[in-house]
Order: sequence, then structure tokens, then C-alpha cells
Amino acid sequence: MIIVITPEEVVQNETELINELFQEGLDLLHIRKPFINSEEMTDFIQKIDSEFHHRLVLHSHYDFVKNFNISRLHFREIDRQNGLYKSFADRTISTSVHDIEAFNLLNEDWEYAFISPVFPSISKKGYGENSTILNDIKKRDNPNVKLIALGGINENNINKVFDNDVDGVALLGVIWASNEPLNIFKKCRQNVLS
Repeated sequence: MIIVITPEEVVQNETELINELFQEGLDLLHIRKPFINSEEMTDFIQKIDSEFHHRLVLHSHYDFVKNFNISRLHFREIDRQNGLYKSFADRTISTSVHDIEAFNLLNEDWEYAFISPVFPSISKKGYGENSTILNDIKKRDNPNVKLIALGGINENNINKVFDNDVDGVALLGVIWASNEPLNIFKKCRQNVLS
């Protein structure tokens, strides 16, 4: 599984690229836009082809599940700890963790969890420089939740991540910091499939 996470800020031609990513085999898109209002979010989602709406995951504006064919919601670690997700029992939910111990404690309510940073972050300079997560994944003992690696993953190291017993990867900086984001995605996907 390959997931792409949107940048927090709106990027020029972002929804056009998102449609192209889906056409090239993107599994899921996480919409993480904490700074936009409801009207801007509506406009953003409407620019994504409706045939892909069931593959969108909201990080905010959870009430939009009523307006669009969206059934997936993502909750930050702090939101999970505060029980915010419990009012969305009829949805597919995911969350984030920052160590394997927290992942191992997740119950079957969660379809998957991001674990980060696997490598030094591309989008957050200096974040994850001394990460041991790739090695720590060997301590995984939770069979009920899929493990999605996040942080510093690119076309050159993606196979190394999949070689370490993860169920998928999430791409962020490698896509949005690139001058050729679609080609980078294609290379990542091709490396996984080969």
C-alpha cells in the first residue's frame, strides 16, 4: 500500500496532481489541511474526481463524510488519546504513533497506523536524524493493525522499508518537494511492484 499525505499548505495545481496520482495507482490520499476553512475544503475535495472520493482520508473537517463519499478518517495521536475517534465508530479510522510500543497497544478499532520518522524527514529538516524506528519494527507484535511507515521515504529507500515487515508506506516530502512529483511516485510504485 502506498499512501500520499497532502502538504498542510495548498500547493499550485495540487488537485490536478492528486487526480493523476490516483490514475497511476495511488491507494489512499490523506488530506491534511489544518489551516483551511470549510468552504476551502469543499472546493478542494470537489476538484478531486468523485470516483476517487472513497479513497480519501480526512485529518480534519470530519463532518464532510456526510457531504461526500468519504468513509475514512485519521486521528492524531493526541486525538486518539483523548477519545475523539469514538464518535465515528461507523467509519474506517487510522492514527499515528511514534514508537513501536504505542503501536503494539492499539486495538482492532484502527485499520492502520503511521509510525514515524523512519528516516530523517524530507519536509521537516532535522526531524528523525537519530531515529531507530526501522530497527524497532522488529518488536512488532500487533497483528490486528496495519503498520504504515512514514518519514524520509523515497524511491531509493522504499524497498528497504518494505523489507522490514511493514504493510505500506506514506509519502509526503518526496512528492511535494519534487519538481517531478508524478515521476517520483511512479518510481516509488515501480520499485515496490518489482
